[in-house]
Amino acid sequence: MNGTTLETTLDITPYFLKGKGPFPMIIVCPGGGYHHHADHEGQPVAEWLNRIGISALVLKYRVAPHQHPSPLKDAQNAIKLVRKNASKWNIDPKRDGILGFSAGGHVAASAGIYFEDCDKSSDTPIKYSSRPDLMILCYPVITMGKYAHEGSRQALLGKSPNDHLIYEMSLEEQVSGQTPPSFIWHTANDASVPVENSIQFAKSLSQFNVPYSLHIFESGRHGLGLAEENPEARQWPTLCENWLRSREFIG
Repeated sequence: MNGTTLETTLDITPYFLKGKGPFPMIIVCPGGGYHHHADHEGQPVAEWLNRIGISALVLKYRVAPHQHPSPLKDAQNAIKLVRKNASKWNIDPKRDGILGFSAGGHVAASAGIYFEDCDKSSDTPIKYSSRPDLMILCYPVITMGKYAHEGSRQALLGKSPNDHLIYEMSLEEQVSGQTPPSFIWHTANDASVPVENSIQFAKSLSQFNVPYSLHIFESGRHGLGLAEENPEARQWPTLCENWLRSREFIG
């Protein structure tokens, strides 16, 4: 399904469950600093989701030299595409989430923030809601301010973004009561994307009474993916599965 075209071109790879559905769906956005896509944050994650009863779609959103809003538009259109094809793909359109790692976490969270303008736009190619029902954010890039990951900011916004653009894409500043419930995890000593990114986002969710589950593990390098080799952070898939069950996203 790579290069599926529906008035827009998306680089997507499906991991659909077979059998009695409809199944929930999660769109996976690998990290890579808005420069590339980390393979270990794509297929292995989709296969994990399949094992816990969730169909998945790995999205290779546009990266540098493409800049904002291209990655966000790709995520929005992927969500719309899933809902448009829900019956065909055996998907429950009311259980459509998004998961992102690092810069992919920024893509995912952006989709959870900026859905109203997209859904109202007259030039939106796919006429379904782009709001994800929930978000899973793994050591996410969130802010473009004090604790920004400089490489991601420059790739997404350019070398000298203006203050308004920095504010607009600092997602901790853009949370509202309509932001989807979120599962967030990070390591405290992440040397690439400071843990403050997740802490600030969780604090903003709390201020708007948006449900969230935040897990900060003591240690672990950036880019752990499923974290199978980290004694502490390897808990996150089980914690996330339990959270998804508690929200009745999976049975």
